[in-house]
Amino acid sequence: MSRTPPRVISLSEIEAVPGPGSLTWHPVRMTLGIKAFGCNAYTARAIGDDIVEPHTEAPETEAEREHPERMHEELYFVAAGRAKFTIDGVEYDAPAGTYVFIPDPDSHRHAVATEVPATVLSFGGPPTFEPSDWEWSFRAAPLMRSDPGQARQILEQGLRERPKSASLRYDLACLEALSGNREATLEALRTAVEWKPSLRATAAEDEDFVSLRDDEDFQSLIS
Repeated sequence: MSRTPPRVISLSEIEAVPGPGSLTWHPVRMTLGIKAFGCNAYTARAIGDDIVEPHTEAPETEAEREHPERMHEELYFVAAGRAKFTIDGVEYDAPAGTYVFIPDPDSHRHAVATEVPATVLSFGGPPTFEPSDWEWSFRAAPLMRSDPGQARQILEQGLRERPKSASLRYDLACLEALSGNREATLEALRTAVEWKPSLRATAAEDEDFVSLRDDEDFQSLIS
């Protein structure tokens, strides 16, 4: 099966489309052929230039409101310079490195450059995305030994979102083993390897389970 090759491109190589008004738009999504989410960039060379045009993401008609997939959340990231965002009449200063998240499609948003050159990246899409299990795993991993209570809260939150996640059940088994909870370890690991048998080999080498190496029930799960 052929793979679609990656594309690596500089913003300066993406077409700069002028307007409306003082806006300069760079069609990132269209240029790269991204299908998972909306993604664009805006640049400004003069203070006061629009860097996000005045708009909402709300459908214009009641008929369009029947299609929630068209009602996008939007995230902006100020990559360079500085911008002033006005959202529903409230102003926000946004220096480089600032994220501006607008969950409500009915919110009116507008931004102008206040330090130049300025670049704002935008990302948008309907709130239907399902996050990967690794988001919770990565957050919990460094806390397993230093703050197991916090690690447990993170994993439990992940399991509420993804109750059929084998990898999160496995992480929970690791946490239970490190906490000395034999029965809870075996229960979580049993579910994890049932849902994803390849985790048996992982568990056999995992130092988190060192306390159970001679446990017959543990050995039966990983064999």
